[in-house]
Amino acid sequence: MHTNEKIIAPLAKPSEPTESGTPALPGRRRFIRKGTLLAVSAAIGAHLPFGRFLPDGIIPVALAEGDAPGKDSLEVFGKRPDLIVLGDRPFVAETPAHLLDDDVTPVDKLFVRNNGLVPAPMADADAWVLRIDGEAVRAPREFTLKELESRFKAVTLQIGLECGGNGRSGFQPPAKGSQWTYGGVGFPEWTGVRLADVLREVGVTDKAVYIGYEGDDLHLSGDSKRPVISRGCPIAKAMEDETLLAWAMNGEPLRQVHGFPLRLVAGGVPGSVTGKWLKRIAVRDKVHDGTKMGGHDYRVACNPIAPGEQSDDYCILEKMPVKSLITFPQSGSQHPQGTEIEVRGQAWTAERGVRSVEVSYDFGQSWLPAKLGRARNRFAPTRFRIALKLPKKGYYEIWARATDDSGITQPIVAPGWNTGGYGNNQIHRIALRSI
Repeated sequence: MHTNEKIIAPLAKPSEPTESGTPALPGRRRFIRKGTLLAVSAAIGAHLPFGRFLPDGIIPVALAEGDAPGKDSLEVFGKRPDLIVLGDRPFVAETPAHLLDDDVTPVDKLFVRNNGLVPAPMADADAWVLRIDGEAVRAPREFTLKELESRFKAVTLQIGLECGGNGRSGFQPPAKGSQWTYGGVGFPEWTGVRLADVLREVGVTDKAVYIGYEGDDLHLSGDSKRPVISRGCPIAKAMEDETLLAWAMNGEPLRQVHGFPLRLVAGGVPGSVTGKWLKRIAVRDKVHDGTKMGGHDYRVACNPIAPGEQSDDYCILEKMPVKSLITFPQSGSQHPQGTEIEVRGQAWTAERGVRSVEVSYDFGQSWLPAKLGRARNRFAPTRFRIALKLPKKGYYEIWARATDDSGITQPIVAPGWNTGGYGNNQIHRIALRSI
């Protein structure tokens, strides 16, 4: 049986104590904890006289429609208050680099990127239906969550999730869109079934070229007939072992803001490929032509252009470049001169493994090799660490650059300016003071 979660925290199981120590009420409907209710009231800016009757997981209309902008929304969506809100309609928030130091990214630290409004949760997720059809399917059919769980082998994999525009703020002149720095990425564990197993069940023909998804999110206008986003990926990516239909993150049912009850997860692709609130997957006999598959959306110039220029030919951004992120220490921190400083972080790549990560504290004049951990599986991050001693008191920048198995290395400056500001993989830099 699938259950949804609280706005702020996952539901306790029936009869188990809540975090406050009060026994939870049985069934799906429970009273919101006092602290949660106060947070929702604060976000709305008004007392909720009947707030105790608000069903679990239901987002007040005032918040769903964006009437309470800013950081208050973080608490409503179960996110830490120190995430950085980049937009309210749609809601977008990134994670500061130092909060991504966990081996597995906790849910409350994972970035949020929406294209429309978060849909209201279903009263009973067991009634959810996913339809698989399209021009290149022999036997279109529908699956419930119970059928997916019972008919196919469940797997748990750590797969990085990254917005295609992560790093957009590094482009000059500025590109349009949310001005991500480095925090539009995270590395949770996902549980679900392989999409390939489900597609084999319905019979994919040799005409298959692409898949496209449809979700249950609502257009910002509130018009239920207007599509929000419908993207996809080549059939080869859809058939990879690491492409999942996921219902859980870090061992818990998906949060509503992250696609409850079912979403796509795929490694090495822009996050827009991994559709949330999944209702349909079409196996196409051509490149998918859904909403946000054309124009400049998630596309880059097929040939290099000068910053600020337009192109006559744009290609779909289908994979993300090699990247690294320094997650410790926090940028701006101070350290006694002569003490050893451990620098650590995450590195990842779309297709190949991470060959090396190098670190510099002299503005790139010299580079020191970091020690690499082992990725848990394909598309999981590679942890790196190195111990440094800064030679004298003063201001330093720690730089990190990763190289993949094919020899491609992160550049020092933002590469390949493009209209949408996609795919920036310039090196990550943090500031330190030796005192």
